[in-house]
Amino acid sequence: METSCFLTSKPSPKTPASVVVAKPKPHLLFGTRRAGSSSVTCSSFNARPSEDGAVPVIDPDWRSFRAQLYFTEQHAKSVTPSASASATAIPPQPVKIGDKWAHPLVEPEKGCLLIATEKLDSSHIFERTVILLLSAGVLGPVGVILNRPSLMSIKEAESIFADDADIAGTFSSRPLFFGGPLEEFFFLLGPRAAAGSDVVARTGLFEEVMPGLHYGTRESVGCAAELAKRGVVDVRDFRFFDGFCGWEREQLRDEVRAGLWRVAACSPAVLGLASVVKGGLWEEVQGLVKERRVW
Repeated sequence: METSCFLTSKPSPKTPASVVVAKPKPHLLFGTRRAGSSSVTCSSFNARPSEDGAVPVIDPDWRSFRAQLYFTEQHAKSVTPSASASATAIPPQPVKIGDKWAHPLVEPEKGCLLIATEKLDSSHIFERTVILLLSAGVLGPVGVILNRPSLMSIKEAESIFADDADIAGTFSSRPLFFGGPLEEFFFLLGPRAAAGSDVVARTGLFEEVMPGLHYGTRESVGCAAELAKRGVVDVRDFRFFDGFCGWEREQLRDEVRAGLWRVAACSPAVLGLASVVKGGLWEEVQGLVKERRVW
């Protein structure tokens, strides 16, 4: 009988240490792997139906709804600046935002981008970086730098993954990115086909960052490899990171208020794996958010 890859619980992560731009301290967010442990594999990808046999419907993406409101309001202000202040103003017509969009945020949130400002130009690690915030929970914000390729493939960095056959084998040709100064391994998974994205979500082993984009750790790379071997996803749908960025709960907010980061919401299409690998992400997102326009 086939075993399911659904999990009912996950190991509790340790509290991440704060990231000090000058001298970051290494820390394992998810702890070290126990001797003899192996990553989780999955062998069944069927969604669990409800009692009446129907598959639950996923709610629409609220980020797109918020972006629609934001750009509609901005357009209305640009056309008739005084209309927004009038109580009798005609409600503005919705603006078509397309697949690729980004707009500024006041506070960091899960799935947002942190765009380094000129105040970090003297930082070797964070200068002109774009960080994707994977989590913003009670343990403190955690993210990975998207635009720091290490110029090595996983095969060339075999010493890091010598004890991980799934990584060293299935994903040996994938490039390795520098995710941040703290020690841990992450990967992003963004299937190009909607069907593949649905299967990834139903495994229950990957954390959703935004619709169509999930992340995993060493503990779930076995299931990721199996998905690739079965052809559910393509190995090109993965991006691997050595290291991550982490902050104390209030530290990131303080850095944003100090002007070190510009915070932005974006659509999944902005984070297309191919476009990020080609480079230029900082310039593109920086210009998009600053000018408040749609790609």
